[in-house]
Amino acid sequence: MANTKSIEDKIERKKVKRAARKAAAPQGKRTGARGENKAKIRKAARGQSKR
Repeated sequence: MANTKSIEDKIERKKVKRAARKAAAPQGKRTGARGENKAKIRKAARGQSKR
């Protein structure tokens, strides 16, 4: 991603970021499930909120 700290104008900053994303190499496919590193919880008793 391009460094846009110095750009004050919001619209100009968005243009630069968008161009940088377009120019960057495409990201590879996922190797695992999206939430595989998320902390898992044990099954709570019925009626209690889990998170």
